[in-house]
Amino acid sequence: MTLFTSQSSVQAFTAAAIAILLWFGTGRQPLDAIYRFLRSLATSPKFLIFFAATLAILVVNTFEVKLEAAYGVTYDLTPYVTGWEGNWHAWLQSHFRSGLLTAVCAFFYVVMFQSVMLSSLGIYSSSQSKRYVYAFCVALLLNYAVALPMYWFVPVNEVWYANSHVHFLMLDAFPSFERDYRGLSGVNNCFPSLHTSISVTMALLASRSGNRRWAVLAWINAACIVFAIFYLGIHWFTDMVGGLLLAWFSVSIGMKIGARAEGMPGIPAVHAAEPQDAGK
Repeated sequence: MTLFTSQSSVQAFTAAAIAILLWFGTGRQPLDAIYRFLRSLATSPKFLIFFAATLAILVVNTFEVKLEAAYGVTYDLTPYVTGWEGNWHAWLQSHFRSGLLTAVCAFFYVVMFQSVMLSSLGIYSSSQSKRYVYAFCVALLLNYAVALPMYWFVPVNEVWYANSHVHFLMLDAFPSFERDYRGLSGVNNCFPSLHTSISVTMALLASRSGNRRWAVLAWINAACIVFAIFYLGIHWFTDMVGGLLLAWFSVSIGMKIGARAEGMPGIPAVHAAEPQDAGK
């Protein structure tokens, strides 16, 4: 079942998902959340600094694959890091493979992953307290800051690439994935799994924010993404474990820095309802 015909279709799905998620997470129309986010950027130098630092690491990520191809290491650590796992991915695919499930997993992997990430910024910046938007920015930055060097110096190939019995099911739903999406993630950028670490990071922060329904959605999103990385034939169990540890580390540091940043003298707060209100 083909779900995405091009990167443009991914962007269209993402825009629609963000609009729905902003409404769901704030209880207000999406344009209001976007306005409050932009207002925070314009009126809060502190928030602007946090956001700019996060944006910078995301820009670095776009160049990582090209730099790795030009100057990366030549060894392969796949058998040493994941050699104990056996052939369980093939069993998973053989027992659960279906066109509908593949489309759902691809949707969560490609669209919901980035949609929840961007929506989190809008939801947390809409609250009176800025602790969670600061914590989110720091946690996201740490996720990439730790993972990118690992991708460079600990190259682990994706499951389908290393195991001929496993199929890369993403191509069933997104045939142009290798052309349109692969530039953001090399085939040996597996350990740790950023899809795991960032989705669980978002769920952990949502749980602490007090916004109950956003927390439920974030955990459903994280669970679906973790299943998808295995079912689609991309990540190893070892990658997931590394991602979980990275999420815990990033949230722990992010919450501490977020609390301190909120207490620093700075910038006028943008007054709005707390995110908890959306869950009541």
